[in-house]
Amino acid sequence: MYNFICIEGNIGAGKTTLAQMLSKERGARLIEEQFEDNSFLPKFYADPTRYAFPLETSFLAARFNQLKNLLNNLDLFNQLTISDYALFKSLVFARTNLEDDEYLLFMKLYEIIEKQIPLPELIVYLYRPVPKLLYHIQKRGRSYEAEIPPAYLEKINETYLEHFRSLTDTRILLLRADNLNYVDSEVDYNYIKSLIFKDYPLGLSFVE
Repeated sequence: MYNFICIEGNIGAGKTTLAQMLSKERGARLIEEQFEDNSFLPKFYADPTRYAFPLETSFLAARFNQLKNLLNNLDLFNQLTISDYALFKSLVFARTNLEDDEYLLFMKLYEIIEKQIPLPELIVYLYRPVPKLLYHIQKRGRSYEAEIPPAYLEKINETYLEHFRSLTDTRILLLRADNLNYVDSEVDYNYIKSLIFKDYPLGLSFVE
């Protein structure tokens, strides 16, 4: 069975909530991204062109440092670890937000550091359509997320799927969660849990 699982998803997909629920029930170590400490985030939403590169490079540095410090000090073979993000998240958002020349530079930085971080044994991608994402974003009420365009969320979904097709060396479970309420429904939570802890082949697996 898996010892290192990453719960991934678009903005507002509910990945952190699910990671918290699973880790609490399973007694797992939990890694949560500290994105609210990034001072470039509200600036980016106000002026994406100006702040995209410093935002993405600062996120890459923060994610790398957090994962390197935590994962290198954990025994990944003796206790389950669940993270609410994977390092490649930086590539997905950089591809979405950066100009081509900026992205090429970003890729060089990423390639230098990625080999120092262990790959998850399973990546769970919570797919939700844009209207559901917008509902969750509005519900949690972060002021700097209030004006996120639907087209931006759609582009992130597309870029994630494109990236997953290139990952042939890990297991990826793409789970449609638009009609699942695992917070309030024990039936839905148990269903998602049963899917996550199944055995999957390397590559991309879909569950409708």
